Order: sequence, then structure tokens, then C-alpha cells
Amino acid sequence: MDLRDTPEEAAFRAEVRSWIQEHMPDELRGHRGGAARFEGEALRAWSRELSDAGYSGLTWPSEYGGRGAPYSFQAILFEEMARAEAPPHVGVIGLGMAGPTIMAHGTEEQKARYLPKILSAEEIWCQGFSEPNAGSDLAAVQTAVTLAPDGKRFVVDGQKVWSSFAHIADFCILVGRGDPEAPRYQNLTYVIVDMHASGVEVRPLRQITGEAEFNEIFFTDVEVPRENLLGEIGHGWQVAMTTLLHERGTLGFALTTTLEVGVRKLLALARERGADDPLTRDRIAREWIELQALKYTNYRSLTKLMQTGIPGPEGSGVKLHWSEQNQRLTKLALELHGPEAQLLDGETGGFWQFQQLRSRGNTIEAGTSEVLRNIIAERVLGLPRSR
Repeated sequence: MDLRDTPEEAAFRAEVRSWIQEHMPDELRGHRGGAARFEGEALRAWSRELSDAGYSGLTWPSEYGGRGAPYSFQAILFEEMARAEAPPHVGVIGLGMAGPTIMAHGTEEQKARYLPKILSAEEIWCQGFSEPNAGSDLAAVQTAVTLAPDGKRFVVDGQKVWSSFAHIADFCILVGRGDPEAPRYQNLTYVIVDMHASGVEVRPLRQITGEAEFNEIFFTDVEVPRENLLGEIGHGWQVAMTTLLHERGTLGFALTTTLEVGVRKLLALARERGADDPLTRDRIAREWIELQALKYTNYRSLTKLMQTGIPGPEGSGVKLHWSEQNQRLTKLALELHGPEAQLLDGETGGFWQFQQLRSRGNTIEAGTSEVLRNIIAERVLGLPRSR
């Protein structure tokens, strides 16, 4: 495989790099991360600029407001955004999960209603999948999505948890139990819920970083119009798999490039601190080597995506490996700081301290490490089911 950019890809990379340098506000450059980066007008304005330039929904078909660009262009955009430490579009769940799901399973009316405002960041989306007693086991959710006797609406009752950006969201893609008597995987229904509807309550979850990026959502007799159904009643599992496949598709390039920025900063820190003992050098070398392995896994995943149009299982492996490596890397950085690591506002402004605390959530969000290992074992390696 030739891993170099084609002439077209090289031209697009140069275009993106130049555009970011010219348009990204200084106050958004090198954002630390966390919930705060998704709040406020500055990021909404930045997201609108991305949309106006045609970088939002880059691979979406032109009839839905995208550029119809190849998936390799999306990977390049993620790489260059992460390399410049530019903040993402505020509607990450809408762009990467809700939008592709609506395009695949939605009606023409749903596409016309929701897709343009996802691109422009006029409407923000969150995800209602995980639950307190089900975790990442989507087939075990208990939230009820009951069709009313008149057949014109659903009534949603239950609780969701770990819902990123629910506190600023306008809509939620929600999977619930549509038929409690149906067999597992045939009992789920997928609906779009208005987060401003009566009976929706959002409670932010304060994290170890001090921020509240995740949320609990409580649904009490929430009415959802029948036209907000995605797919068919009882087919929610199939629709949800579309969502999850796209969640882990080309996003691996953004994660890996963000990790590459972290490795670069770790090397600079090691030189600054004079960390030249063999054991520390070995640990730093390990992070660089595993970063290269992630890169080549991403290229393999991208190749399959471009050939089939469907993200493969490599995305689950990349997310699993990235999340655990990021925890290791940030922990090593704090060790290099020594006693100074206890200061939240030291010479580095608390950058590594924040990153280590935030990294604890990496192995929970977008599928826990335990669930991802099961997916890889059962669906990729063909090992016997764990239960």
C-alpha cells in the first residue's frame, strides 16, 4: 500500500492547513479540552465557519449539504485539525453519529428537517444509549419507548447516563425498549427526542476534572411524535449499529493525531527535564512505537471504508488502544514532573494534570474497554461468546 498522499489529497491537505492557519481565532488555538470547549458563542461561530467553508459533513452527499468528498479527505481534515490543536465542530455527535444515521434510515422529511441544521451548528445533538443498569450493553436497556394507543406518538420513560453535551443539546438520538416481550435484539426502537420537550430533565455529572461534560437524562412521560421514529419499531438494534459504526469510523485519525501531539509534547518535556535514564527512555519509546501501530491500523481501516463504504471493526481496536495508551502517556508525563505534578497551575498551567484526570473517562466513553474487548474477541477473532 502506498501511504503517501495522492496529488489530490496533498492539495486538499495544503488547503486545509492554510485555511486553519488563516481562520482559527487565537483564543481557540491549543484548547485544553473538556466540556468548556463546547460552550459559548466563540465555538458556535467557529463551527459556522467550518460549515461555510464546506468542512462540516465533508463526505456527506451534496444533496444533503456535504461536499461528497472521499473518506480520505475526512481523515486528512481530522489530522490537520488535531495537528493544529484546533477545536472540533461543536456538533460532533450530530455530524458523526446522528447525521449519518438519519441519512441511512431516515425519511426524506427527516433529512430535510435535521441535516442542514446539524451542519450549521444551529442544533446540537446528544446520544441516549447507555443506562445505569446496562452500561454499554445496548441490548439490555430498560428505557421504555411505548407506542400510544392512537398510534400517532410514543411515550418515553426511563433514564440515560454518560450523555455528552446533553446539557446544551436540542435533540437526542435514543434507543429504548419498544416491545418488552420480543427477543433480545428485536425489542429495541430508535427515536429522535426533542430535549426541550416536557418531561425531559438533564442533570450534569461533575467529573474528576471539575467539569460536567457528561450528563444523566431522565425521561418522564415524554411524548415523541410518530414521525420521529428512525427505522421501524423493533429494529432499533440495526439502526443503532449504523450509529456506532460511524462513531468509530474515520474518528480514529483524529484520536491518533491528538495522541501524536501528546507524544511530541512528552518528548519535549523529557528533554526539558533531562530524563535520560534507560527505563524512562524505554517507556517513551514504547509510546512512540505504539503510536506508529495505531497510524497503520487507521490506514487499514480507511482502505476498507473506501472499498466498502462501511466502517470495519478496526475502529473498535483503535479506540480501545488509544484510550489506554493516552492514560499511560499522561501518567508518564506527570511522573516526569515529579513533585511538581501535584500543582494544578504550575509551569505548564496544569495541562498534563488536566489531561491525566480527563483520560480516566477515555476507557468508558464510546464503549468501555471491557465491551470493546468482547466485540473484538467475538466478532473479529471468532472466539466463543462470553455468556
